Amino acid sequence: MARYELKLPKMGESVAEATITNWLKQPGDHIDTDEAVLEIATDKVDSEVPSEVSGKLVEILFQKDDIVKVGQTVAIIEVEGGVVVDAPSLPEAATIPVQHFAAEAEKTVEAARQFTAAPISSGNPPSKEEYHNSDKFFSPLVKNIAKEEGVSMAELESISGTGAEGRVTKTDILEYVENRKKNPVAQATPAKQPVPTEPRSEPVQTQNAAQPQSLYQASTTQQPTPDSRQPSSNQQTVKTPPSVNGQDEIVEMDRMRKLIAGYMVQSVQTSAHVQSFIEVDVTNIWDWREKNKNAFEKREGEKLTFTPIFMEIVAKALKDFPLMNISVEGDYIIKKKNINLGMAAALPNGNLIVPVIKNADQLNLIGMAKAVNDLGNRAKAGKLKPDDTQGGTYTVTNVGTFGSVFGTPIINQPQVGILALGAIRKVPAVIETPDGDFIGIRKKMFLSHSYDHRVVDGALGGSFVKRVAEYMEAFDVNRSF
Repeated sequence: MARYELKLPKMGESVAEATITNWLKQPGDHIDTDEAVLEIATDKVDSEVPSEVSGKLVEILFQKDDIVKVGQTVAIIEVEGGVVVDAPSLPEAATIPVQHFAAEAEKTVEAARQFTAAPISSGNPPSKEEYHNSDKFFSPLVKNIAKEEGVSMAELESISGTGAEGRVTKTDILEYVENRKKNPVAQATPAKQPVPTEPRSEPVQTQNAAQPQSLYQASTTQQPTPDSRQPSSNQQTVKTPPSVNGQDEIVEMDRMRKLIAGYMVQSVQTSAHVQSFIEVDVTNIWDWREKNKNAFEKREGEKLTFTPIFMEIVAKALKDFPLMNISVEGDYIIKKKNINLGMAAALPNGNLIVPVIKNADQLNLIGMAKAVNDLGNRAKAGKLKPDDTQGGTYTVTNVGTFGSVFGTPIINQPQVGILALGAIRKVPAVIETPDGDFIGIRKKMFLSHSYDHRVVDGALGGSFVKRVAEYMEAFDVNRSF
């Protein structure tokens, strides 16, 4: 019998790890070729990992909710026959010599040995509290170091991590412990909060220490003031239970809602949001679509909605204003070569996801319609791949789908702008003609442009949305597909 190593496959640009959300097969189960073995989740989408061979699952190397790196073996499959089956090689792993992994493993073992044997010089006894109740992820090595050094949960959660998604690495916890030894007074055990002598009529407001933080936010964010609600190393975070009565229902957020909540808070804390609004006459677009949508669907096999028309116009405006197609990383501005448009899409469960149309400026209307429909349909069916949500440089959201006239969307980090399309309405309007002005019925909508005032001033943000409006109003009613 040959043994096949099932590895976590590469899932797209910048996706380095995933969380195992469910095992579809258990040890002893038979697996067919291309049959899904487990379900995983990245920070954007959920997907399945299929087997490339047929055989029996004999060993599972990770459990549910474990975080696995790309290229790591997650399971062993016993394959019938005497030929040894090699797992597909990954470019990233192929260039790393075996000695590298041996050296890294030796370092990790040595570090663990040192922390197990080293005396605790900080004067604090080993922590007895549990570290699995935190909403923030900590590796087993980090937890062990924190436990041996008497680092409380509040202190551990307050450490600004330098790892992916702001996670605390071994280096971070070591530096924190070293600094605490040098400054024992500042890192003293948190004092108990005084108990008020009089009853309070409202619940105490508390803040969870596990605030989302981008990779570069730590270098740009000012230190919190003494009255900041962010917990510091000498403050104990108290989680107040929700106040409910017999008629209330407590429902825990699902994984995606927790991620969305973290992204929204992070974006507001990172960018200085400011908005510009403009009303635009889209009568020409409305009339042209009504005239051509049936012929378009018959010829191309695709429905023609307003979205690809608007996306085509936004991509054109971004070419005119390349400083809206940028990102911010610390003190640096990254000018993006490609125009990759994200389009916010609602999922059946009410959550939102933002698939990305790559190189949107290079697509004609037919190509744009196919891309919009494909991403939209796969988003609703839960079949988006991790790479489908990566690399966006600017985002468009259609709040008019829900009847909203306009909205103030939150920027999708690390982008600097997002455009909200309001509902199209029939309204009375003044129409200017060579023979004079008159009142007529027009189709109009509002455009709401949110942009990052750290790098985009009002002139640029307002001029960009004005250019989008100008392209919409000048839409050629005689154009072809």
